[in-house]
Amino acid sequence: MILVAGSANLDFITRVPHLPRPGETVLGPAFTTAPGGKGANQAVACARSGHPTRFFGALGDDPYAAPLRESLRASGVQDTSLTLDAPTGAAFITVADSGENVIAVASGANALLTPQRGPDFTDVTHLILQLELPLGTVQAYARSARERGVTVVVNAAPAPHEPLPAALLADVNVLVVNEGELTGLVGPGDLSQQLRAAQVLGPGTVIVTLGGAGSVAVSGDQRIKVAAHPVTVRDTTGAGDTFVGVLTGGLGAGLDLAQALRAASVAASLACTRDGAQPSMPTRHELDRALAQAGRVD
Repeated sequence: MILVAGSANLDFITRVPHLPRPGETVLGPAFTTAPGGKGANQAVACARSGHPTRFFGALGDDPYAAPLRESLRASGVQDTSLTLDAPTGAAFITVADSGENVIAVASGANALLTPQRGPDFTDVTHLILQLELPLGTVQAYARSARERGVTVVVNAAPAPHEPLPAALLADVNVLVVNEGELTGLVGPGDLSQQLRAAQVLGPGTVIVTLGGAGSVAVSGDQRIKVAAHPVTVRDTTGAGDTFVGVLTGGLGAGLDLAQALRAASVAASLACTRDGAQPSMPTRHELDRALAQAGRVD
């Protein structure tokens, strides 16, 4: 069982010709809503790719919670999230015609998920965490998981405004970052040197996603590079979360790191071809079909 502990937000999405600059207003034709939040996204991606998945988060007692719970249920996720006296989280996403996006998040109930309100680790082999929950909560969940022999996967996103605690990094087995998050963690430098420097902080495996250039991982002395699956990009929202969910599901199913990375890379690319976060995430059938067409691992 893969456990995802993290945020759940209702996304409000607007498409525009280009991302607005500070002080600029850019007109779009309409807006849509879709279930999102990094935690819920990663749970949906994991479950849709065929892996038993449980989600633990916090939602409000309001109408915005219903589509989030329904998306989890429809994707096959076991939803164990709490209902708290606070607004359900919301994200306001602007997507340019190029596929790039900017996102502002109102945390709502997510911010009230405290260390004392912890998940059930029964039958859990892997725990996925992100940084849309309070950092102290993330740290407490990681510690609880490691004490139970659970493999801890942390997606250090969104990029933190403060250094990640050494105690948290010491409890992480697999760290997933993008290029900016990696530089924020260890400073600028050669990519291979950055990855090794991140390993020194505690995680035995460090993975950096590189957008259209694929991903690179170091695990022990091993270095793996995986190319991105070629697609026509429409919307990158949720692609990183798709990568993390499918990667962890693959590892939980017994794939080696190279195989899990390949599946994650292909799934993330497929998610870029459709609008939204959870609505864009591929099913197991779609993923298997694309994997059969994907290039080899270098």
